Amino acid sequence: MRIGVMIGPERGDTARKVERMVADVRWAEDAGLDTAWIPQIPTDFDALTAATLMGAATSRIELGTAVVPLQAQHPIALARQALSAHAVTGGRLALGVGPSHHWIVRDMLGLPYDRPAAFTRDYLDVLELALDGPGPVEVGNDTFRVHNPLGIGPVARLPLLVAALGPVMLSIAGERTDGTVLWMADERAIADHVVPRITKAAKNAGRPAPRVVAGVPVCLCRPSEVDAARERANRILGEAEISPNYRRLLDRGNATDIGDLCAAGDERAVAARLRSFADAGTTDLSVRLLPIGDDRDELVASKERTRDLLSALAAELR
Repeated sequence: MRIGVMIGPERGDTARKVERMVADVRWAEDAGLDTAWIPQIPTDFDALTAATLMGAATSRIELGTAVVPLQAQHPIALARQALSAHAVTGGRLALGVGPSHHWIVRDMLGLPYDRPAAFTRDYLDVLELALDGPGPVEVGNDTFRVHNPLGIGPVARLPLLVAALGPVMLSIAGERTDGTVLWMADERAIADHVVPRITKAAKNAGRPAPRVVAGVPVCLCRPSEVDAARERANRILGEAEISPNYRRLLDRGNATDIGDLCAAGDERAVAARLRSFADAGTTDLSVRLLPIGDDRDELVASKERTRDLLSALAAELR
């Protein structure tokens, strides 16, 4: 299992975010982590711009978006942006995309959220062809009529992953892409629901075994602080649970909320929990560092302790 860390926009002063993202990704590369996974927060910094920034500050680490909402831009525009970022980063981009959720697409953007799986298939018809450029992109389907010349191509193979939570989307991800990016999926949901469906779809399509990227909050702490870590996870990360898509995925497993998914405790407990994700079929771990404390100094110290453990586990779990 490859170990990665979530890096990207969070609450705070916009002017300081660039410096913080650069410092965080440099730490991740120096710590030996495999990937920096960059979330696309609806209200915040652009993930592909952040990936480009991080690529200029590093030389080895893979940079993955987790994930870019498809409805927000035309597939040609997304392909052009992704290919540009891929070139700037020296071929280290992994493009994670997805149909997002109704509360983002419909309620925030004012766009239709009808038949998201069908929309994803139509979108991939254009995106896949564009990412294979340069050359003409000629696609006609129920959603797009595209006749577009494209003069840019990938400097190296560009992995494409799709956020897939339900059976239909998992089939699409397995048939058409390199894998899936997950959030709110515990070990049982991954082992019993995600891996069998996406692996079968990939095999039937003659594709390699897919990547399964699981997002997991992690907090190194004393056993007496585990409940506090889970409460903090629910408080700062639990808003996504309002999505019916995430609720259905939680119902596939044993977790009832993001706090239950949190790998919290001492070194042995955290390592055991992360190994259980590997045993479930997770190929890539996207760690959401979850510091705890009563003030800024305590939060920083907690983050550093968890970072040190993650760096030590990266080589062990790979």
